[in-house]
Amino acid sequence: MSGEAYPGVGAEKTAEIVAKVEAFVRHVVIPYEVDPRQDDHGPTDALIVELKEKAREAGVLTPHILPDGQHLSQRETAAVLKASGLSILGPQAVNTAAPDEGNMFLLGKVGSPELKERFLKPLVEGKGRSAFFMTEPADDEGAGSDPSMMKTTCRRDGNHWIISGRKKFITGADGAIVGIIMAKSIEPDSEGGACMFMVDLPDPAIRTTRVLGTMDDSMPGGHAEVEIDDLRVPADQMLGEAGEGFKYAQIRLSPARLSHCMRWYGAGVRAQEIATDYVNRRKAFGKLLIDHEGVGFMLAENLIDLKQAELMIDWCADALDSGSIGTVESSMAKVAVSEALSRVADRCVQVMGGTGVTRDTMVEKFYREIRCFRIYDGPTEVHKWSLAKKIKRDWKHANA
Repeated sequence: MSGEAYPGVGAEKTAEIVAKVEAFVRHVVIPYEVDPRQDDHGPTDALIVELKEKAREAGVLTPHILPDGQHLSQRETAAVLKASGLSILGPQAVNTAAPDEGNMFLLGKVGSPELKERFLKPLVEGKGRSAFFMTEPADDEGAGSDPSMMKTTCRRDGNHWIISGRKKFITGADGAIVGIIMAKSIEPDSEGGACMFMVDLPDPAIRTTRVLGTMDDSMPGGHAEVEIDDLRVPADQMLGEAGEGFKYAQIRLSPARLSHCMRWYGAGVRAQEIATDYVNRRKAFGKLLIDHEGVGFMLAENLIDLKQAELMIDWCADALDSGSIGTVESSMAKVAVSEALSRVADRCVQVMGGTGVTRDTMVEKFYREIRCFRIYDGPTEVHKWSLAKKIKRDWKHANA
């Protein structure tokens, strides 16, 4: 399956957007990192609303989608999202955060005009958050890295569909106004195929049983476990066609993997900046830390990892911009970038010593958040397994 080419808006316009986003994040958002309106799961909605309003005033709200609805190319989006990621709060403030950014992308590609008006427009305008209901509890042997294991079902009932099941790790479900729910059809004409539905939230048929305690704490609403009990959804709120949900998920999947890389790249850059400033001020054993080879070499290795991550992001973005679905490229980029940025964050903690493990700087938080990135949107090992299958297929084809 191939996508469509992205013409983009051009280098000059992109540079203008990036400069505005970076200035906003550095000068307006970063001071909010010490704002007390943040709990164990993430910034409160009150804080996000305030930041989004400031972004709206600064002209940087949803910067990857222009007022006429045109999207930046993936390469252009990469530049913008890297800038937004310089602060953990940046993507939330300028409306480039997951899962909203990926959900907006999918709705823009698959949604009918009516669904776009009702569900996409408020997201683009920053009037609320969204959630993507796909992952399911492991104790149900439900879908995770393998979406074909989906246990949540949907069936027709007149001009409605009835959805029942359990979901887990649903980022931002608490407090979201829009949901995209994936369920497996039990209808004869689409049996076994996945369906996607747009729903207004909250809904009494969707009940949060708990919000998980997790290593990361940057996502408003946290990561919820929910029960869906006979949720009635009008048939015209199905996203696309019955049974085609896995195909639509592929449309969202590669760009969403890559946008994670873009945002966390910004965090890696910022961690390097903080660590660099520290080692150029702190002395030990008669000289600045930067002058000790063990410290200097670690920051030099960070420069190398950051550059390689940047190049992988841009390479994958170019593939998507050419019209490729980018499954292989995004798997390779996700592995390479998440592992590289994890090394960067780890070294930044290390060179800062005791200060690095405290919450006196953002480095400790970057470390925790980027560690989770190695799991989200597919663990490294799943992507490597997928790539190994491709190697085997290519070998068989070459030797047929």
